[in-house]
Amino acid sequence: MDHAADAALVLSFNDARADLAHAGGKGANLARMYQAGLPVPTGFVIATAAYRAYAQANNLAAVIERAMAGLDPHDGDGNQADDLSLQVLERAAGVIRTAFAAGRMSQALPGAILSAYGDLGRPAVAVRSSATAEDLPELSFAGQQDTYLNIIGDDALLRAVVGCWSSLWTARAIGYRLRNRIDHEDVALAVVIQRLVPAEAAGVMFTANPLNGRRTETVIDATLGLGEALVAGQVEPDHYVIDGTTGRVLSRRMGSKALSIRPQEGGGTVQITEQAHTRSALPDSALADLVRLGARVAQLYQAPQDIEWAYAEGRIYLLQARPITSLFPVPEGAAADPLDVYFSFGAVQGLFDPITPLGRDALAGFMAGGARLLVDPTATIETQQVAFNAAERIWARCTPLLRNKLGRIFVSHFVPVIEPGIAQAFAQVIRNPRMGKGGLPSPRTVLSLARLLVPVWGKLAAALVHPERSRGMAERAAETYLATIAARRQRARTLAEQIDLFEEAFIGAMAVIVKQYGPRIGAGLASMNRLLAMAEHYLPALDGRLALVRGLPHNVTTEMDLVLWATAQQIGTGAGARQALLAADSRTLADQYLNGELPPVAQRAIAAFLARYGVRGLAEIDLGRPRWREDPAQIMQILQSYLRIEDENLAPDAVFARGEQVAAATLAELQAAVRRTPLGAAKARLVGWVAARMRALAGLRESPKFLMIRIMGIIREMLLETGAELVRGGQLVRRDDLFYLHLNELRALAAGYAIDWQALVAQRRASYARERLRRQLPRVLLSDGQVLYEGTAARPGLGDGAIVGSPVSPGVVEGVVRVVHDPHQANLHPGEILVCPGTDPSWTPLFLAAGGLVTEVGGLMTHGSVVAREYGIPAVVGVHQVTQRLRTGQRVRVDGTRGEIVVVED
Repeated sequence: MDHAADAALVLSFNDARADLAHAGGKGANLARMYQAGLPVPTGFVIATAAYRAYAQANNLAAVIERAMAGLDPHDGDGNQADDLSLQVLERAAGVIRTAFAAGRMSQALPGAILSAYGDLGRPAVAVRSSATAEDLPELSFAGQQDTYLNIIGDDALLRAVVGCWSSLWTARAIGYRLRNRIDHEDVALAVVIQRLVPAEAAGVMFTANPLNGRRTETVIDATLGLGEALVAGQVEPDHYVIDGTTGRVLSRRMGSKALSIRPQEGGGTVQITEQAHTRSALPDSALADLVRLGARVAQLYQAPQDIEWAYAEGRIYLLQARPITSLFPVPEGAAADPLDVYFSFGAVQGLFDPITPLGRDALAGFMAGGARLLVDPTATIETQQVAFNAAERIWARCTPLLRNKLGRIFVSHFVPVIEPGIAQAFAQVIRNPRMGKGGLPSPRTVLSLARLLVPVWGKLAAALVHPERSRGMAERAAETYLATIAARRQRARTLAEQIDLFEEAFIGAMAVIVKQYGPRIGAGLASMNRLLAMAEHYLPALDGRLALVRGLPHNVTTEMDLVLWATAQQIGTGAGARQALLAADSRTLADQYLNGELPPVAQRAIAAFLARYGVRGLAEIDLGRPRWREDPAQIMQILQSYLRIEDENLAPDAVFARGEQVAAATLAELQAAVRRTPLGAAKARLVGWVAARMRALAGLRESPKFLMIRIMGIIREMLLETGAELVRGGQLVRRDDLFYLHLNELRALAAGYAIDWQALVAQRRASYARERLRRQLPRVLLSDGQVLYEGTAARPGLGDGAIVGSPVSPGVVEGVVRVVHDPHQANLHPGEILVCPGTDPSWTPLFLAAGGLVTEVGGLMTHGSVVAREYGIPAVVGVHQVTQRLRTGQRVRVDGTRGEIVVVED
C-alpha cells in the first residue's frame, strides 16, 4: 500500500508509526502482533489524525465542551463519576453522537480510506474502534466503543467509521474516563479495518486466570460463529482452564451455546439458534494451538493478555490483545516455581495507600536489619529478601516460616492476634500441596535463632521478674539510639553522606526493636494471653473479658491522645485562644500556626505537642508522606472538636480513667471467681501477678513503631533540606520529589549522573496517583499470581445476615454508619459508627466521637483495636470489603464481643 500523501491518515499494520498515539490501543497491538509474525488478519488503521480532522472540520470540540459542562471528575475522593446518573451521561452522549452523525468528511478522508480498502480487495471487513486511552496496562476500555462486523461496500464502510468515531462518546466511555480522571481532551480514536474471518468458532483467552490470579493457568471461553455473542454476554460458552506449562486441561465445562452470530449475505450479521450443548466449539488440537499462541503473545508483551480469537478452516486468528488489567501485580522478581508466599505489610499497619519509592526503601531497611539478625549478616536494602514491591506497596516474603514446622507453630499462635484475616489465608496456603508437609529448619537457621533468642529469652524472663525496671531499660536503649542518629544527622552534610546514614539508621533500628523491645513486649503479650485464657476458663459467661486489657499504661498512642487533650485544655484557658481556634477552618489555622500567628497560648501549646508528636501523620509508616509538623491541619481539626466537648464524661482523660476502673473491677471479679476453686488463694495471687506484668509491659506494643516513626522524622527532615537545595539547583521541582526516587537513584543523583530527574519524578507521581484509586487489596499473594482477599471467616452461632469480623473491643452499640477513607476529610458526628479500611495512630483522635469502629484489616493488638478498648468503643476488625458492603447513612448494630455487625435500618 502506498499512500504517501495520506500517510498521517491511513497506516498499514507494517507501518512503524502504528503506535498508541496514531493507531490507538487496539490498532497498535494488532500492528505489533502482525509485525511479530502472529496470525493476525490483514488490514489497516485509520489514524487518530483522521478523527481529529473530522472533529475540527465539523466544529465538534464546541459541541463536546457544551455537553460535558458540569461533569467534573475531580471531587475529594476522585469518585464523583460514580455519583453521576446514567441519565445525565446518556444525555451528554446523545448530543455528541448526534453531532458526529450529522458531520461531513473533508475531501481527503474518503479517498484515503477507500484507497486502502481497495488495496485489501474490498472484502467483507470488521470495523473496530481503537482509542488512544484503551488497552493500557493499568486501564481497560474493553467494550466501551463500537464494533461493526461484515461491512461490505464503500458507503457502508464510511458510515461505520463515523459510527466508531462517535462511540468515543458513549455514556459508558464518558463515565469510565471521569472515574479514572482521564482528560477527555487527551483521547482520540483510530479505527481498525480488518478482513472479516468467517469464524466457525470464536472467543476469548486469558493467559492468566482472572479469577484467582494464577499466571500458570490459561482460561478459554469458546462459542460458535462470530465472537460478538460472547462479548455481549448473550451466550453461555464452553469454558476451559488449562495448565499453561503442561497443556493439561484442568477443567472443562460445556456451555449451551444456544445461539450464534453469523455473517449474512450482503453485509451485517444474523442470529441463529443452535443445538450445541453437547458438542465442543473447538477440537482439542485447536485448544493446544490457542495456548501456544497465547504464550507467544504474553511473551511478546511481557505481561498476561486478554486475547480475542477466531477459528476458521483449521486455523486460529488473533483479533485483539490487551493486558488483563484486573490482575493484581505479582511481587517484583517473583517466580511461580518454587511457590513463594507474601503478606500485605499495609494490612498489618492499617495502610491501604501505596508507598512512595523511598518510603519502600526505608521499610526494606528495617527488614534488612531483621535479616541481618536472623539469616544474612550482610543484608542491605538492595539485597534483602523480605520486603518486595507489588502495586507500589510492601509485601513481606514469609515462605521460610510456612515451609517448616516451627514457623507454622509461630504463625498459628501470633498472627491471629496481629491480623486474623492473614492468619486464615496462611492456613489455606499451608494446605496447598506445593508448600510441602513442613520440615524442620536447617541447622544454620537453628544456630542463628539460638544466637538471637537465648539472650532475648533471658531478657524476657528478667522482664517477668522486674517489669518496671526492664521496661525502663528498653526505653533508655531506644532514646540512646535516637540520640546517636540525630547526632549523625548533624554531621551528614552531603547527599552521599545522608544516603549512608539513611541505610545505617533504618537497618540498625531493628536490633533495638528485636533485642530491647522484643522480650519486654513478648512478656507483656504472653501475660495478656495467659490472663485472657484464665478469664475464659474461670468466667466462661463473661462476655467482656477484653475489659481486662482496658486502660493499659505506657502506650504511646494513648499517651499522645491524652497530651493532645491536655493541649486543648490549655488553649481553652487562654484569653481569646479558644474563640480564635473555633472561628477559623483547620487549613487557615494550620497556616497561622506555621507563620507564628496564633494567639500566644495556642501557639506555645501546639508547638509543645508537635515537638514530641509532630513526626506523626497520616500513613506515617511511609517516609514520603507529610508529618503533622509540616501540615498540622488535622491536629487543628481535632483540637476544634476537643474544644467543643462540654460533657466531662467524654473527655479522653475521663474515658481512660474509666477504662482503668473497668479493668480493675473485671480483674477483681476474676480473682473472686478463682478463689472459689481449690487452691483458690494461690491462684488468685497468680492472676494478680500476671495482670501486673501485662499492665507494666503490654502497652509497649506501640513503642517499636513510634521508634521507627521518630527515625523517619530525623531522616525526612534532613532529606527535605537537601531537596530544597536540589530545587534551587534545578534538578527537582519540589523539595519532596526526593521521596519518589529510590535509594540507588539518589546515589546516582549525588554522583551527578545526567538523568532527567524531573521527568522520572513526574512519572512516579502519576503512577502513585493511579494506585491510590485502588480500593481492594489482597491480604496474601502467591508468586504464581494467586491472591487471597478474604477477611475473617463466618463462625457458627452468629445471627442470620450478620457481617462478621474479629471482636477486639467488647460491647454492643447501635449507630449510623459513616464510611471514611481519609481522616483529614472525616466529618464524623458523635455516636456514628466509624467504618474505614484500617487505622494508624493518626486516626485514633477520631475515636472520641465514634460510637463504634469497624475496619477491613486489623487484629487484637493493632493500633485502632488498642485505642478502641481504651475508649470503651465496641470494635470489630478484619471485615472483608466492609467499606463497600456498608454505606454512609445505614443504621447498624456493632457487637464487639461476638464480632458481628447487623444492618438494622437500610
